[in-house]
Amino acid sequence: MRSHPPDGRFGGLWADLAGIGRDALRGGYARHGFDDADLQLREWFVEQARRRGLDTETDRNGNLWAWWGSPGPNAVVTGSHLDSVPGGGAFDGPLGVVSALLAVDELRLRGVRPAVPLALVCFAEEEGGRFGLPCLGSRLLVGAIDPDAARRLRDGDGISVADAMQRAGVDPAGAGPDPQRLAGIGAFVELHIEQGRLLRAADPTAAIGVGSSIVAHGRWRITVSGQGNHAGTTAPRDRHDPMIPAAGAVLAARRVIQAHPGAVATVGRLQPIPGGTNVIASSVDVWLDVRHGAAADTSALVDEILHEARAEAELEGCDLRVHRESMTDQVTFDPALTMDLSARLGAPAVPTGAGHDAGLLAPHVPTAMLFVRNPSGVSHAPDEYAETQDCLTGVRALADTLEGLLAPEAVPR
Repeated sequence: MRSHPPDGRFGGLWADLAGIGRDALRGGYARHGFDDADLQLREWFVEQARRRGLDTETDRNGNLWAWWGSPGPNAVVTGSHLDSVPGGGAFDGPLGVVSALLAVDELRLRGVRPAVPLALVCFAEEEGGRFGLPCLGSRLLVGAIDPDAARRLRDGDGISVADAMQRAGVDPAGAGPDPQRLAGIGAFVELHIEQGRLLRAADPTAAIGVGSSIVAHGRWRITVSGQGNHAGTTAPRDRHDPMIPAAGAVLAARRVIQAHPGAVATVGRLQPIPGGTNVIASSVDVWLDVRHGAAADTSALVDEILHEARAEAELEGCDLRVHRESMTDQVTFDPALTMDLSARLGAPAVPTGAGHDAGLLAPHVPTAMLFVRNPSGVSHAPDEYAETQDCLTGVRALADTLEGLLAPEAVPR
């Protein structure tokens, strides 16, 4: 296939994004669903799409769409997200959006005339960095969350999803499943930076890989309640310190996974109330992220962690409650599409432990993922990185993939 490497255009688009949503406290970026940085990024995407003659729209769930051709059946869709985790890297999400725009440029330079519609999509609040629920826009689209429950979610400042959507010009009353839009998708392909080092292990020379599956993953909020008191005048025997069981949960997460090869469990956020240095907390919230095999495997692992945490709570005279915030079962991407792309692109197929919007769409439409090599394996952090040449290889691979799918006989039915 003819190729026109979009070197200059890649650098230009990347420079557009570099200053938006910088996180002065943690480094990296803080771009969260419907906040000021996200709204600026959304405006940027609409402008870039219009420059390419694409028609743009915002769906009922706040997801952005740009169409090459009129929306219709068997559309080929590509894209990712623009938001980040707190203090996140530059590539997670935006690389897939920038690559989608450049893939359109590449296809036009090749003289491709799509036989079916092509859409670029930016899903809303994929990371869950503001409202605590990952893949919010795609969950609403496919009906994986109750719309009322989604509208009631609140950020750390007490602002609800409904209020945030309204500020962004999206009517929250319309949020919810969109079966007509979903039925119009013939195939979805998401390009993403690799998160981890599985691609290097599969083929050290490969700049890109094809996703095969996503392990089950979920988030739990553990609330430990005790008795707030003075740090200097309360004897250890008189304390009901919720930080002790909270620490027990952190340590249990590390101990338990050692007996389960491939499992990961992480406490990345812990919030004591009231949070004073010289105060015994009255309660502590601990957020636990667990990923392992299928949903039943993940739940069983969480039960083991909670068993140890509850034992610590009982010894300390504290109460422990658990709320599951999200759970996504193991996902296998479309086998035929995955095998075809792996063979066509000469790229290894690799699994991932990271969640993606593609994982929400996969049970409903033929779905595939492309991964761009990450030399360090670091993600969700400022050190996240991909070489420019590898990114350009990813653009060409995405264009090759889309060109094949846009032929009428290639679109899955």
